[in-house]
Amino acid sequence: MNAEIITIGDEILIGQIIDTNSAYIAKALNKIGVSIHQITSIEDDWDHILDTLKDAQQRADIVIITGGLGPTKDDITKKCLCEFFDDELVKDEGVLAHVEELFRKYIDTPISDLNRMQALVPSKAEVLTNKFGTAPGMWLKKDDTVFVSMPGVPYEMKGLMEVEVIPRIIERFKRPVILHKTVLTYGMGESAIAEKIEDWEDALPPHIRLAYLPNLGKVRLRLSTKGSDLAAMEQEINDQIASLKNIIGEIIRGIEEEDPIEVQIGHLLKKKNASLATAESFTGGRLASLFTEYPGSSAFFKGSVVAYATSAKLNILGVPKELIEEYSVVSNQVACEMAKRVKALYGTDYAIATTGNAGPEKGDSDADVGTVFIAIATPETVYAKEYSFGNHREKVVGKAVNKSLELILDEIYGLK
Repeated sequence: MNAEIITIGDEILIGQIIDTNSAYIAKALNKIGVSIHQITSIEDDWDHILDTLKDAQQRADIVIITGGLGPTKDDITKKCLCEFFDDELVKDEGVLAHVEELFRKYIDTPISDLNRMQALVPSKAEVLTNKFGTAPGMWLKKDDTVFVSMPGVPYEMKGLMEVEVIPRIIERFKRPVILHKTVLTYGMGESAIAEKIEDWEDALPPHIRLAYLPNLGKVRLRLSTKGSDLAAMEQEINDQIASLKNIIGEIIRGIEEEDPIEVQIGHLLKKKNASLATAESFTGGRLASLFTEYPGSSAFFKGSVVAYATSAKLNILGVPKELIEEYSVVSNQVACEMAKRVKALYGTDYAIATTGNAGPEKGDSDADVGTVFIAIATPETVYAKEYSFGNHREKVVGKAVNKSLELILDEIYGLK
């Protein structure tokens, strides 16, 4: 089965928002055996929308559309769908009752006729209930192609996909099984990995595809296959991964589809009944954000200090002024002191500290741009490592975050 995703909105094309909807939809469809043939972003233009719908019908079994369903004049998706399907808008009493209920319960401003117009849907559409907003989803069919239209608000779209769209696709379409397994590696570059696993890669069966996905200090190796027997496919992929571990096992840190590395760290800490805190300078709280993104993180993650400026390191963490003056704020000694101080502040078993020069200016230190120190405090000791991550700010920060996760995971695993 092939699907096409169409996102509608000028705000995407001018870079005002990032299209996260397509990534979510593609992943959700892939999980149930629907392959994504194409992703297209288009402007709020009548002819452009109609032409895109016509083109998509020639290529796809399912076309998923997001955006353009608001109550204002620039949202024209429903009217375009009516022209495309030779249809007309009619009032859906169920949607109207839902809109009125939302305003009564959650919205301070009075409901307007414009809001009530959200209940107008194409007469040929199967209405999909949007529990989190006023714009309903719509399921329509033309010839052999299904068109699904949803609002562009991400949490509304996700609710519709989970409750309305995915169950319908599973029920109404026969689909193959698509299996992806992504091996997470840290500490070795893409080219070096490719050289080490060249013979293994060349020996892969034709129906198993390998993709390299490098990203700032980590490389993901995605194995993909398609078929009808999930158990046999999983066994074959697992056998290939076992062979891969014999070659580069020292840099493998898990399987992405099972748990990302920050969740693995959380599981291990909870298993040990241990806790973690972070003191972050140039990484600006990104580590803390990763750990707290998942439910239940309070069981192991106790807190963070974003000591971005030197004054914060002095006044909040209590790093001695003499230490900074002697060694500079970007140093092994200061990184270790930050880790020790934040560990004591939160009473944790482990701590991570980051200090460095991400650029483009040198800031409060004479260390070269790209110089980074990452410190790990454990129940027994504290140590720091120095790295040089280049001269691009985002690259330096991203590599430091990934390296911090690698170091703490190895420490907890006992791989250091």
